Amino acid sequence: MSYQAKKLINDPRDVVTEYIEGMVETYPLLQYLDGFPNIKVVLRADVVGSTYDKVAVISGGGSGHEPANAGYVGEGMLTAAVCGDVFTSPHVDAILAAIRAVTGPKGCLLIVTNYTGDRLNFGLAAEEAKSEGYNVEMVIVGDDCALPPPRGVAGRRGLAGTILVQKVAGAAAAAGLSLADVTAEAKHASEIVGTMGVAFSVCTLPGHVTSDRLGPGLMELGLGIHGEPGAAVADLQTADIVVSHVLKQILSTETKYVPITRGNRVVLMINGLGSTPAMELMIAAGKAVPQLQLEHGLAIDRVYTGSFMTSLDMAGLSISIMRADRIILQRLDAPTKAPFWPVSVEGDRPPAKIPIPIPPSKIETNVELFAKPQELSEQGGILEVAIRAAANEIISLRDQLNEWDSKVGDGDCGSTMFRGATAIMEDMKKCYPLNDAARTVNEIGMSIRRVMGGTSGILYEILCKAAYASLKGSPVITSKEWANALEAGIAAVSKYGGAGSGYRTMLDALIPAASILKERLDAGVDPVNAFVMSADAACSGAESTKNMQAQAGRSSYVSAEMLALVPDPGAMAVASWYRAAAVAVESRLRPSKG
Repeated sequence: MSYQAKKLINDPRDVVTEYIEGMVETYPLLQYLDGFPNIKVVLRADVVGSTYDKVAVISGGGSGHEPANAGYVGEGMLTAAVCGDVFTSPHVDAILAAIRAVTGPKGCLLIVTNYTGDRLNFGLAAEEAKSEGYNVEMVIVGDDCALPPPRGVAGRRGLAGTILVQKVAGAAAAAGLSLADVTAEAKHASEIVGTMGVAFSVCTLPGHVTSDRLGPGLMELGLGIHGEPGAAVADLQTADIVVSHVLKQILSTETKYVPITRGNRVVLMINGLGSTPAMELMIAAGKAVPQLQLEHGLAIDRVYTGSFMTSLDMAGLSISIMRADRIILQRLDAPTKAPFWPVSVEGDRPPAKIPIPIPPSKIETNVELFAKPQELSEQGGILEVAIRAAANEIISLRDQLNEWDSKVGDGDCGSTMFRGATAIMEDMKKCYPLNDAARTVNEIGMSIRRVMGGTSGILYEILCKAAYASLKGSPVITSKEWANALEAGIAAVSKYGGAGSGYRTMLDALIPAASILKERLDAGVDPVNAFVMSADAACSGAESTKNMQAQAGRSSYVSAEMLALVPDPGAMAVASWYRAAAVAVESRLRPSKG
């Protein structure tokens, strides 16, 4: 089903000129030629063509690929960029205007992506400029490796590898090289880079409807940056599989698109196509590097990850690989004031990871001490069944907690609690000193610290740490000492978390439980009965959160109407594991019941 795309624009016909206006307001070292709407040229503010004493480097093409090409205008990279309308080659007059504006006695180099319109318009502009006395050369970049070797004159498409060529040429020009030498370096760079893209959605032009050509669960291999069809449509795959396929295609010994063989050093570029999150691009980078090293025998000298040449709002990425040598690295590392060239990637690569500079956790040191099965004391056995029951209950509730949290939070309460419960179960088998209740509570906090992120993880760790401080020093823990430890943990959670009773949080289950537990024990009620009664209070408290207006956490941003639909997931998690532990203890001590 097609639908009108949502765009933050005014008149779709003005998107390129308004983009350029915003660009030069943001980056004061840039200017544009006063020729809107026909002449759309971004150029360095510090360059006057008639007196410029270096080779000018000019690139351009249809817009919609931002930050390319205007984002790479700056000292050390492009001298000017010529912007066409969206996905439309700039016309000859605009290209000529750019040449005249920035070209001095040393001449200019045009870097052109291999599309018919770009080749023709830039080619004609170059010939006209030569007839006017300008010294002009042109390098065409066709780095696409997705399609079979082409027949005819079309050739391979120009993709994100063009950005690396622009940087090499710009640095060579900034170093004062002649036009012939700058052209030679750019041509060499264009011949040793290969790119392939994968799209998860097609792009939507301003003012157009969104196409449904690429349906759910599908991806397109080799989709062009103008949305043109690629080599194949396939089922969506994992990052590992996608990256592996793309690397094999680029480095194929059958097509021989790039002269890269085992033992070579290379530069890697992971390029987002418009709406791919940085997280996913970094995942791709993290998978590409070891695959290039281990499967293809290549050494990685530089990695550039980001959105360098996009296709409007297309979801997907492209991967570019360029063979590296001393000159290529020197050009890529050379300084530039181009606003969108990535920084801080030059130089030798330090180790990707280093040891954590803190003492090992007690869990790590306790593995050896408690790896073998122990003879559990009566209290140790009770503690074991209580922990197991509580953790298993949380594991079984993952989806339900996530469903509740999706309505009033960020939808991950169950997954977060599941990670903590699973870690507790695993660590209890190896290293919990169950005969020492205080230390076991502390180790539970350490398990939670390792795997549970976010607010809930730190609150549970605070609960455990405060309870441990209350319990430590007592070899045998009485029921009243457990009650005091629970109160200490609740006080610490309230102190550091800022919440209290009625705030619609986990405390709305813990506080009633602690209150009833202490009250029943003080009244002389059997400890097991008191534990079960306090569990009932925890469940009632959790259910009552439906009627509370949240005053803490993400739920505090949710309307009262929405909150009334479900209880607080954090409180329900507490009530569930607390009650499971109470029932398990009751069953162990009174096996004949129920």
